[in-house]
Amino acid sequence: MRVSYVALVISGVLTGEMAFAADCKPAHKFDTVTPGVLTVSTITYPPFDSVDKDGKFVGVDADILKRFADKECLTIKATSADDAASLQYVVSGRADISSASWYRTEKRSQVMGVSDPLYLELMGIYTHDGTKKLSDLKGRSVGTVQGYLWVPELQAIFGDKLKLYPNPVAMAQDLQTGRLDAAVDTYTAGIEAQKKGGFKGIKIEIADPDERVRSSVKPAQTGYLYNKSNQALGAALNASIDEMHKNGEITQILKGAGLSPEAAKVGDPRFADAK
Repeated sequence: MRVSYVALVISGVLTGEMAFAADCKPAHKFDTVTPGVLTVSTITYPPFDSVDKDGKFVGVDADILKRFADKECLTIKATSADDAASLQYVVSGRADISSASWYRTEKRSQVMGVSDPLYLELMGIYTHDGTKKLSDLKGRSVGTVQGYLWVPELQAIFGDKLKLYPNPVAMAQDLQTGRLDAAVDTYTAGIEAQKKGGFKGIKIEIADPDERVRSSVKPAQTGYLYNKSNQALGAALNASIDEMHKNGEITQILKGAGLSPEAAKVGDPRFADAK
């Protein structure tokens, strides 16, 4: 699961980087859909993934992939699509990787290759007073969005005080107008919305760990999805991701996007839907 305040669009725009010198030596050997090119299917989900107005692939996930591509002497071509189409590009062999801040889930791993974790999707608490504790919300009206991993756990905690919304925008409107006391959503979505003028007067905090809610203790990890048959590509991706965690590059990319460096502390690989 991954959600966005930004509407997804189908654009079919391609982006490319400059060609590498003939003597460039890739760090690993693997096949791509087009030799010398890393073909990426992406979505519009800033600050992680998007194709900008100039046709460039930008965002946190894009920056991580660009470093990988540089090491492998590959140029990048990115196609923007909606969620389902982005996956279909990879499944049908038209793209090497889907980059869309995908949650690492066991269900996805059964049909696609799932890379090692890039960063965490941290749970956020949105209030006027800036609380970090779910326990501080007892007796208050709380909202979240249908389909989120933490919904059943929050229902057990808050009962009829929890209101479910069909999308984050509707929830944000009720919080802003005072029809809600608090909201629970991803930390990143709120920070990105505030950059664009949303959530005025609202304090968005990373939720403290609460054993009653798994996502607050072990937040979902994100990764790239690739064709399950291309294990050599997956191994090369994982080697690059591991190196970038160790040398701090992923932390710096997150900080550069105005996000918490805590999101880079992924821990051991795990699936978000694991029990």
